[in-house]
Amino acid sequence: MSARRYARVFMAVLALVWLAGCAVNPVTGRKELALFQISEEEEVSIGQKTYPQVLQQMGGIYPDESLNAYVDGVGQRLARYSHRPDLPYQFAVINNSTPNAFALPGGPIAITRGLLVVMGNEGQLASVLGHEVAHVTARHSVAGMQRGALLGVGLAVVSGVAGDAAYGPLSQQVAQIAATLVDNTYSREQEREADRLGIDYMVRAGYDPQGAVQLQEIFYRELEGGAQPSWVGGLFRTHPFSRERMLDNQQYIQNTYQQATAAAGFTLNAREFQQATAGLREKQRGFDLYDQARQLEARNQLPEAIATYRRALEAAPNESLIYTRIGLASLKAEDMVPARRYLQRAVDLDGNYYESRMGLGFVLLERGENAEAVRHLERSMELLATLQGGYLLAEGYEKTGERQKAITLYRNIVEADPDGRLGQAAAQRLRALEGR
Repeated sequence: MSARRYARVFMAVLALVWLAGCAVNPVTGRKELALFQISEEEEVSIGQKTYPQVLQQMGGIYPDESLNAYVDGVGQRLARYSHRPDLPYQFAVINNSTPNAFALPGGPIAITRGLLVVMGNEGQLASVLGHEVAHVTARHSVAGMQRGALLGVGLAVVSGVAGDAAYGPLSQQVAQIAATLVDNTYSREQEREADRLGIDYMVRAGYDPQGAVQLQEIFYRELEGGAQPSWVGGLFRTHPFSRERMLDNQQYIQNTYQQATAAAGFTLNAREFQQATAGLREKQRGFDLYDQARQLEARNQLPEAIATYRRALEAAPNESLIYTRIGLASLKAEDMVPARRYLQRAVDLDGNYYESRMGLGFVLLERGENAEAVRHLERSMELLATLQGGYLLAEGYEKTGERQKAITLYRNIVEADPDGRLGQAAAQRLRALEGR
């Protein structure tokens, strides 16, 4: 690039910064660089539209209504004492073994069962949820999007998600943005701010801040003991942790909340937590076996994986996610009879997970039960639009005589995956349907 052209680009960037100015952090009042503004209405819209996508991508909501209601109750209690209590907060448990938690812009928050099961009391749960509420109130994800406009990320979020455009059956944009938001790594300063705000919210809501100390001691033991890949690839990747951070929070509690003790009425609610999570903890042996089976399947050791999934079902009967995985593993092994049985059972137990619906739809197409296949594949696409689900649904439409619907979907697949295997297969079907 010539010096003159470089100077023009540099001046253009400066002009953008000058035009956009700074955004004001609603918690601290600090001015922060923002190449464009995201209103609170847009912030809420982004969170609401990406939340269902994230939940599906990570395993779906854990199908225990009472446990989800309990976690939501703890979260809502904290949110009422936050700096932005009027946001539409949501709290859910994700059916995923990797210890993690996340917050999306505008209020949606989730915690995995893999993190929930290592906790011992409600105070520890309040520490995690309060921390995530703080990320929302301080608009940490929004700040990242505003700065990300230099790379085109922030503008894509606003134009692609916060607008009123209809969500197409194969629109990959929302799912991609959702994954980007969840994978966002917070800075050390943002983590420090969320720690302190989360502790503040805990104490205002009546929780003993020792819950935060206990939780970070759990994290530190994992870190010092050579954290397992699930921790490294989950919570520690998006929420960097260190001994310095733990000691800093302990000092903050000692200096600020010496009087916030059990004797003063602040609580950890250990018994309530143990009662609410009893069912999950009883099934943990089954989920441990499920995780082992996933590793065996990843190494293409299908017979061993399927046998381990069966043992997982014995230890944790009626867990829909385990039925889904053993059904899909049976599909890989080309064993269609048990695949159908397992996937049907998964859908019967929980019809709100896209993978079980898609797998069952595939089996039904193979058996010629096309109308029933279309029903399950349409539901799969409603839950999470994927190329695989779209291609199968187009095939189902073709087999049930809904030619125009099939053509529309095949076109979408070609546009979304022009050089990929599914895109090329869809192009071939299009030529056949259109007589070219």
